[in-house]
Amino acid sequence: MRRFSEAPAARPLGKRLWGDRWIYLFLLPTTTFVAAYSVWPVLAGIYFSMLDWSGFEASGQFVGFENYRELWNDNLYRNALKNTFVFMVLAVPLRVALALFVALILNSALPFSRVFRTAIFLPVVSTAAILGVVMRFILDPTRGPVNLVLLQTGLIDQPVNFLGTTGLALYTAIVIWVWKWLGITLIYWMAALQTIPQDLYEAARIDGAGAWARFRDITFPLLMPFTIIITLITLVEATNVFDLLLTLTNGGPFYSSEVIDIFVYRQAFAANVPRLGYASAAALSFGVCIIGLALLNMIVRRGLRGRRSE
Repeated sequence: MRRFSEAPAARPLGKRLWGDRWIYLFLLPTTTFVAAYSVWPVLAGIYFSMLDWSGFEASGQFVGFENYRELWNDNLYRNALKNTFVFMVLAVPLRVALALFVALILNSALPFSRVFRTAIFLPVVSTAAILGVVMRFILDPTRGPVNLVLLQTGLIDQPVNFLGTTGLALYTAIVIWVWKWLGITLIYWMAALQTIPQDLYEAARIDGAGAWARFRDITFPLLMPFTIIITLITLVEATNVFDLLLTLTNGGPFYSSEVIDIFVYRQAFAANVPRLGYASAAALSFGVCIIGLALLNMIVRRGLRGRRSE
């Protein structure tokens, strides 16, 4: 008599595939769409990045890594890369921290908190491109309401061209992007705050802990796992600012607000002689930079966990 503890004999591969045929059949549509819309564009982008191709001809000339070598010496590409990282470094902490601050206020017994939450979330449901066009009128240096208010209150002596000045355009876009997406990060924080047991706060109040002590010793440590996740989500979103920046500044003035998305778009579609292969190389090289940052983040987190466990 066969014992139950014995492992069953391995079936041949063909029989296993046939036995699980319904599983593979139901996975086939998903696999097909993932391959068509995710895997194939990446593989095609890698191939296109090694071509000297405008996109209008039937095929391009294979040039190997020549596009990458040209990118390395392209000052406009380096400028777009720098603007992208400046955008991420400034916008992500600002959005995460500001949303946490607002969430802490709204999570307390603040009157009309639902009204404030709705008001803050409204820009999220607006289209970024339309919002960019509207903000151009609002920040217009001649007839925009922002300049009119600043002039009438005496805060400035002459109109400020927020989107037309090289030293202000990128930072103005950062503020608008943070304001537009603040509501979604606020929702993340509000959900995270609901996971903290209220008993901990009650015990801390009985012990005489103030608001800052409760935040430092209870709220912040318990929110740390959510902080990492929310920061990563916001970081990914900060790399997709094409529609907002295109309608706000179109990368100007003088490329001062041109991020990598607009650089790729300009090379592929808006140049006098489109260069689809060169644009593909720029997009892929930026993707490699992001993967490198993700790996660095993973290594640092593992190192910190190792130190804590020691």
